[in-house]
Amino acid sequence: MLAVSLSTFMLLIDLTIVSIAAPDLVEELHSSFAALQWTVDLYVLVLAALLMAAGSLSDRLGHRRVFIAGLVVFAVASLACGLAPNTGVLIAARAVQGLGAAAMYATNAALLAVTYTGRDRSVAFGVWGAANGAAAAAGPILGGVLTEHVGWRSIFLVNLPVAAAAVALARLALPSGRGTAAGRVDLPGVTSFTVAATLAVYGLIRAGDTGWTDPLTIGVLAGAAAAALVFLLLERGRANPMLDLTLFRRPAFAVLMAGAAALTAAAFANLVFVSLWAQSVLGLGAMKAGLVLAPMAVVAFVVAGAGGRLLHAVPPRHTIGWGLLLVAAGTALCTLVGPDSGWGALLPGLCVTGVGVGLSTPVLASAALAVVPPERAGMANGASNTFRQLGYALALPIFATVVTGQARNVLADSGAIAAPETAAKQLTGGGYHELLAHAPATTLRTAYAAGLDRIFLLCAVLAGLAGVAVLLLLRPPARTHATREEPVTAGLGRA
Repeated sequence: MLAVSLSTFMLLIDLTIVSIAAPDLVEELHSSFAALQWTVDLYVLVLAALLMAAGSLSDRLGHRRVFIAGLVVFAVASLACGLAPNTGVLIAARAVQGLGAAAMYATNAALLAVTYTGRDRSVAFGVWGAANGAAAAAGPILGGVLTEHVGWRSIFLVNLPVAAAAVALARLALPSGRGTAAGRVDLPGVTSFTVAATLAVYGLIRAGDTGWTDPLTIGVLAGAAAAALVFLLLERGRANPMLDLTLFRRPAFAVLMAGAAALTAAAFANLVFVSLWAQSVLGLGAMKAGLVLAPMAVVAFVVAGAGGRLLHAVPPRHTIGWGLLLVAAGTALCTLVGPDSGWGALLPGLCVTGVGVGLSTPVLASAALAVVPPERAGMANGASNTFRQLGYALALPIFATVVTGQARNVLADSGAIAAPETAAKQLTGGGYHELLAHAPATTLRTAYAAGLDRIFLLCAVLAGLAGVAVLLLLRPPARTHATREEPVTAGLGRA
């Protein structure tokens, strides 16, 4: 349990820890806002693109073997990130980090599923879910402490002792053995999926810089659509696909994947902009800006940890569906941020969002395993985690475009600045203090607040729709003896 939870906490913290170190990183490496997006997004992108492949590989080679290999790759890449002399090296090292993270994350739930049974399994997934829920929000907290007192490079170097401890524990405690699935890893599927995801994210980031009518942006997004179509055609015709598309014929599996994507997009992708707002507009230090998100981290951790034991017999559609609706309510509360607001304006919304994250995260993993046969456990876990990370990776550039667009509209309407487009990009990238020489503080604060309000509204709508879909389409477990013994998994296979 400790080996799996340590790895999960470490790899998920690296999703958000960079956001709090952004101002220091930009200053030392002379980075742009687009490059900053890539330091976050490329890690998530590689993680998402390779999760299903890593899951399939672990079904063949053995879950522990792939898990330990992922830990080693992640540690080496973290060292490279910590020593990076420029933005290009950092971005490349982050991609390798994503490779190691994919190997770890794809095997986590499968390792827990073969180690625990009955009520113990629910408790184990609750603990693992607590690590999931707390890590994504706690990243900025740890990042703030390390950045302010040690330096931004330490946010990567701290992974080395954690990875070493996880490797030692894994070799001692995790079940060994080779996998049972036959066949080879689906390299054409992996390639086409990776190309589609990469082009989609690149197109969305470029749209934020050059606009949606830019010919290259349109071409890149069209290429992403074409690659996605190739992926679907390849998977339909393969005997051993990376993702068995027939799984989506089951409403339970399809709605779980949609819920997984909506959860990370709505609950976590906005945190990058909250961190930049807290540091640039509110003038908080890195540590204090990280602590702004502490309520969400603490609440998610407590609720997820307790939920595995207390909600053992509750049907998954309720914990996931109502969890997503609570995320919708929490992000809707965050739209109350205004030009004169301090960090306390986010406190109620972050707490409610934390409850939703803590309720839904553990059950998403175990419910996904339930809808497939045991030999597909790695694939199911990989698919669930892939959709979670894709939700984050795709939402981040979309939110960046929305924040910048809203800020540009406010600045243009105010007439206080000559080049609102350029100023909006600078503002949303953390350049508030530099812009004070060209525009009133009230105008700049109003512009950023308008952008935050819009992305929080989008998050509320997305999580709300996903929550309603889960409540309607994810059927409750059948009332059988198996349900009393394994309530999370029973009945879902038929749904």
